[in-house]
Amino acid sequence: MQRLLSVALLVLPISTWALDPEIQAAKNEGMRLWGMSEWIEMQPYLEPVAEAGDVEAMYYLGEATRLLDRGLSLRAMAWYLQAAEQGDPYAMLRLFQGGACTAGDRCPEGFEDWHHAALAITQPQAEASDPDAMLAMYHIQRMFEASRRAGEWLERAAEAGQPEAQILLGRQILNGRGWYLTNSRRLGAAEAWFRQAAEQGYVPGMESLSRVLGDIEAYDEAWDWVQEGSNNGSYDARLGIAMCYLEPEDDPVCSCEEDLIEGWAVLHAIDIETQGSGQIRGAKRLYRDRLTDAQVEGAEVLAEEKWIGREPPLSRFPPRFGY
Repeated sequence: MQRLLSVALLVLPISTWALDPEIQAAKNEGMRLWGMSEWIEMQPYLEPVAEAGDVEAMYYLGEATRLLDRGLSLRAMAWYLQAAEQGDPYAMLRLFQGGACTAGDRCPEGFEDWHHAALAITQPQAEASDPDAMLAMYHIQRMFEASRRAGEWLERAAEAGQPEAQILLGRQILNGRGWYLTNSRRLGAAEAWFRQAAEQGYVPGMESLSRVLGDIEAYDEAWDWVQEGSNNGSYDARLGIAMCYLEPEDDPVCSCEEDLIEGWAVLHAIDIETQGSGQIRGAKRLYRDRLTDAQVEGAEVLAEEKWIGREPPLSRFPPRFGY
């Protein structure tokens, strides 16, 4: 069986090294496109970043290629192997999931399989109170089918302030984790975790908090968090604002008056920034007959003035180890 070079136990990942400004700009654009699931368009930007030694770029190129190829293709494996050789535990988990060792004959030296290598690298960092490593341990223990240990690491990561862990834990609570006498207590427990993530500026936390606040009928605060999410680049929150202006009576969270011009302006801006996604084009067709030509023209001017090119750019904020 072919063995790879030993996986380095890195203290300082290469992805934390300062990049040349031009390379950093390419990474920023590549990651923006990743955030909008533009898996083909992102690759020319991230390839030179990966060649410059950035581990994150290697990993996300592996992710994009795996998703496009519908599995661990040789192209995807090549990127994951580069990231894994630099100590990225998530790349190792993708290699394990895809059978790189058992089926592809590409194994880490000194380890039975890639999830063992990920454990060896990550556990010391997690035991040293690194919140990101604690979250990685949750995913690693899931690969070992050790659900109880995985849950313990998720709780430790959330309690240590890791916002993605807080979101995962809150969602698991909503889906039945833990014992709660009433549904309102369950909602309240999830809300507390979502709020911690949101108050750190973590956009998926804002999205989740606004939804659960809507469920408990705290509509005004839910609307505040929708707006905060939009201001921080949430694609879903921005689209929610557009729909609220167009159909405020459809959702009690919409604490605004109907404003067809504002709603169309937001939709038009999203259309421009997402280069004509089917979802947005469909929404525009649905509402076009409600506006006059003059209103559409005014809305598009408003979009240019107020909504297009806002920072940070729109993103769906996919998790690091997601679909």
